[in-house]
Amino acid sequence: MQLHTSLVIAILFLVSSCFAVKDYLFKSCEQNGFCHRNRHYAKEITLDPNFISPYSVSPESISIEDSIIKGIVVKQLPHIDTSVEFPFEVSILCNSFHFKLDENRESKQQVVNHQRYNETVEWAFVDGVDTNREAKFNKDERSIDVSYGHNKVTIEFHPVKLTFFHRGNEVLVVNDKQFLNIEHQRSKEDNEDNVLPQETTFNMFSDNFADSKNDKLPLGPESIGLDFNLKGFSNLYGIPEHADSLLLKDTSGREPYRLYNVDIFEYETDSRLPMYGSIPLLMAVNAHEALGIFWVNSADSYIDITRQQDSTVHWMSENGVLEFVIIIGESPQKVNEEYGKLTGNVQLPILASLGYHQCRWNYNDIKDVLEVSSKFDEFEIPYDTIWLDIEYADNKKYFTWDSENFGDPAHMLKVLNRTGRNLAVIIDPHIKTGYEVSDAIVSQNLAMKNNENEVYYGHCWPGESVWIDTLNPKSQSFWNELHKTFMISDEHKNLFLWNDMNEPSVFNGPETSAPKDNLHYGQWEHRSIHNLNGLTYHEATYKSLIDRLPTQRPFILTRSYFAGSQRTAAMWTGDNMSKWEYLKISIPMVLTSNIVGMPFAGADVGGFFGNPSGELLTRWYQAGIWYPFFRAHAHIDSRRREPYLLGDPFRSYVKDAIRLRYKLLPVFYTSFHQASLTGAPVLKPVFYDYKDSTDDGVYDIEDEFFLGNSGILAKPVTDEGAKQVSFAAPKFSNENFFEFTNGIVSGKVYHDRLSAELSDVPMLLKGGSVVPMKNRYRRSSRLMRHDPYTLVVALDKNGRATGNLYVDDGESLNSEYKLLTFIVDKEGISLSSTGDYAFSVSIEKIIIVGADFAIDTVSSGRVISESEKITIVDPKEFPVKFGKGSLSHDEL
Repeated sequence: MQLHTSLVIAILFLVSSCFAVKDYLFKSCEQNGFCHRNRHYAKEITLDPNFISPYSVSPESISIEDSIIKGIVVKQLPHIDTSVEFPFEVSILCNSFHFKLDENRESKQQVVNHQRYNETVEWAFVDGVDTNREAKFNKDERSIDVSYGHNKVTIEFHPVKLTFFHRGNEVLVVNDKQFLNIEHQRSKEDNEDNVLPQETTFNMFSDNFADSKNDKLPLGPESIGLDFNLKGFSNLYGIPEHADSLLLKDTSGREPYRLYNVDIFEYETDSRLPMYGSIPLLMAVNAHEALGIFWVNSADSYIDITRQQDSTVHWMSENGVLEFVIIIGESPQKVNEEYGKLTGNVQLPILASLGYHQCRWNYNDIKDVLEVSSKFDEFEIPYDTIWLDIEYADNKKYFTWDSENFGDPAHMLKVLNRTGRNLAVIIDPHIKTGYEVSDAIVSQNLAMKNNENEVYYGHCWPGESVWIDTLNPKSQSFWNELHKTFMISDEHKNLFLWNDMNEPSVFNGPETSAPKDNLHYGQWEHRSIHNLNGLTYHEATYKSLIDRLPTQRPFILTRSYFAGSQRTAAMWTGDNMSKWEYLKISIPMVLTSNIVGMPFAGADVGGFFGNPSGELLTRWYQAGIWYPFFRAHAHIDSRRREPYLLGDPFRSYVKDAIRLRYKLLPVFYTSFHQASLTGAPVLKPVFYDYKDSTDDGVYDIEDEFFLGNSGILAKPVTDEGAKQVSFAAPKFSNENFFEFTNGIVSGKVYHDRLSAELSDVPMLLKGGSVVPMKNRYRRSSRLMRHDPYTLVVALDKNGRATGNLYVDDGESLNSEYKLLTFIVDKEGISLSSTGDYAFSVSIEKIIIVGADFAIDTVSSGRVISESEKITIVDPKEFPVKFGKGSLSHDEL
């Protein structure tokens, strides 16, 4: 195609996107062939009380070897005297149940790989996941039992049914409704003999949706569907990404949740439409157990939910093997821990990435960037990273710099580095045609192909583009060399990367993405790998950065993601709007990301599209300081809104909020360390701590949350004109919560309401907590390294408190570290530590609330109070220096 055509298409796309998301651009379930067919099949089965499933396990096929069950599911066809065989495997991975069913297919001479896609697990799982060899098996003619830990699974042969028990209680039945549906291989000519009476043939061999009518569907129908009946569970969470409530909704008679990564401009709230990322993990929670369903599939998928006392979840995917993992435990934390053993936990981020990020589309030139940076210093507002969108490159050619406006990037990086600042720049997967990078991608056979196995040309920001196929292992060395050249030199370690538009976004493609019949390495159709495409791209970038600087933790922001993305990237919720409802919905969206093991999440502070009022922008910053990824961003047509440009009082309120984030950096970093070890959320929904409450209202709370295990409870103000807030969590606890507004503890116990003037960040601190803070203003997190800590101690009703502090150098892979544990009781303060980090840590102040004593002075090796109840437990364990009204220690 000619360049002028691409420009016209891009302009039309931009014009259309200025108003709102257009629902008609995206398929509904009714319009999407495989979802339409599976919903129809489920409805017909439900209406037929005499239905007999055509699926059964062949008893004689069952074998058990090396703690793996192998067998065959047989599908009996009604119109011809034949059947279809589907080999399956069952194994226990760590402490999770893993089921995988494939199809024996005839090889056909065609361009596309004719097998069912079976490599999703290779991208989603970490290397070296162990099979549990202690699982026990017991087989008879009708079923087989699998026992592991506190769990047992009974696999019935006919009808196929899997029943899960936890500590003797039935918690899940798979295929209880008999929605199991596997559209096996067949030709269009013999399709009539292969269709069950309950099936419809809608769009089996063609696609009548306007934008995808050219889809060849070379393999015909190959969808899969399966139901999961959750016994005693009505509270369901997860399956991001959707601009919807934390607690998943019943979709009966409504559009189901869809997982299909797309570039969705100005997405709507209260929506089950697909968005930029997909993590097919659903968590169910009740007072006794928590259960995770990990649907291991990277194709277009829908999830229907019937919420009731025994909820039903119906998964439907366009193709691929039928593979899932069941995780059962006593708590949501246990589900996160087991899921993390399979897919990996969040990387421990570089400390600077937890600071404030300043971004817009686009800063004009180097002078603009450095002036913005200096203005932050002039107004004493800390920040860590400034960002450049697509205009920094030469005519939107990635891996280049605009010679007129960004001709000396090394100088820019050097100046930023003087104050510990970083630069983040965007590199997208669409590569403009007609320069050395795209020419090399084509000549080295590294491009995504069309359905004729030729290079695919589509349109995105640069105009006509090609897309690098990062599923191709040969693309990695090519990508490595590009980044070594682009990243200036090893002298400059303060350059971060932003991988956007990696769904992939294709302006002239169906549903703003790549055609499903495009081809990737291995001749796999794009329809099979679509949802993991973004993961393969940002993982390739991560490996390139490690190849360049093997000892430094990379920072990468990705828009598209999949299960496993947490290992190498942060995410944000994409192109939101400057409206109150988008501020409000950002909280459950970020919490949902935390629930499914991807806690490094955030939303564009202030909204990407539009111009927020002073009140909205202030409240958004006050909420944004709690996002694990804290970045302000704005559209090119939005007014400049850097914090220092705001008129008072808004400027001072925003400044105070950003400074509070920096005071809390030790808490965020410690929480991320815990998440990197156990998969725990950094922002923790209230039900995590109080799921055993007799009040079901605990499961609905989506506007307040805990910061890790710190005891800090936050509830951002998300309503215009609000002057006070009411917290729900304290009513589920037997402990006191102390008012902690703006990070200042007053000793006042919270009751019913908390004042929340526009200057206030409403916070509580749970009794029993020790919070380490750094209260001195510095320009960036790197400059805070040697600052002393203030310990805020809130004693519980028994006069005790505990807390942790994790410290290392903030940037190295495999860094030396020290994990400190503080224990406070009526006898004194003790400290223990693990790790071998030699860096000194000092405490300049300890503030204690919730006690019947007060610290007056410090002298002679003890803290003197009116009742003399607090002393230093052991000077050898807690070496101290005594100063005027403060307590410190060195060289732990």
